[in-house]
This record gives sequence, structure tokens and C-alpha cells, in this order.
Amino acid sequence: MKKKKAKKPAKVKKTAAKPKKKVAKKKAARTVKKQPAQKPSSIPAGASLEEVGVVTHYFPKVDAAVVKLTKGILSLGDTIFIKGHTSDFKEKVESMQLDHTPIEKGEQGMEIGLKVKAKVREHDIVYKLLS
Repeated sequence: MKKKKAKKPAKVKKTAAKPKKKVAKKKAARTVKKQPAQKPSSIPAGASLEEVGVVTHYFPKVDAAVVKLTKGILSLGDTIFIKGHTSDFKEKVESMQLDHTPIEKGEQGMEIGLKVKAKVREHDIVYKLLS
């Protein structure tokens, strides 16, 4: 049997390094910082707000929030404003429940179910619009 000779690696041609061209650096144009655009709020100017509670849970399938009432009273027909990191809307209270039973008035200390029109998150603040 004949032994196979190992192949020698092919020689790589060395090329002369090309000198790098000097590129003139452009001076950065002076920029003015823009203020972030203010998102128009959904509450009318001059309206007063009263904090009434905090969102503790959200049920996306039925668009309902659990709200822990911390101050004041919330009734059917009141206009509320929900403000959070990504939430910012107002709506009229049309449906309120306590232990799956419809109620007309919620008082301090209650945890009520509240039908909402948009997604809310835990720790969003619920305000009552006083006009």
C-alpha cells in the first residue's frame, strides 16, 4: 500500500498595504433640543379632579377593572378620568358591581368592578371629574 502524502498549504500572496486616505471630519451641526410634544389631555381646562381609587386588576375579556376606592364616593352616572403610565381617558360610569351584584354607589374601602372602555393597568389612578 502506498502512503498518501499530506498536502502543503497553498502559499498566500502578500500584497503591499495601501496607505489610508485621510478623510476630513465634518463638524457636527449644532442641534436644538426639541421639547416632547404635549399630548392633549382628555379633560377640559379648568375642570377639577378628586382622586377616588386605584386600579388593582384588569380583566381584558370583559373590559372590566377592579378598583379599590380609597377616598370619596363613586356613583353611577359620574364621569371618571383614569390616568396611568399608558392610560389617559375619561368616561361615564355605566356599570358597577360588588361581588357580582350591580350597585349604584361605591364608598371608601370597597373593591368594585367597573366596566371600562380601554385597557387599564394596576396602579392606574381613578379620578372623579367635579367640573
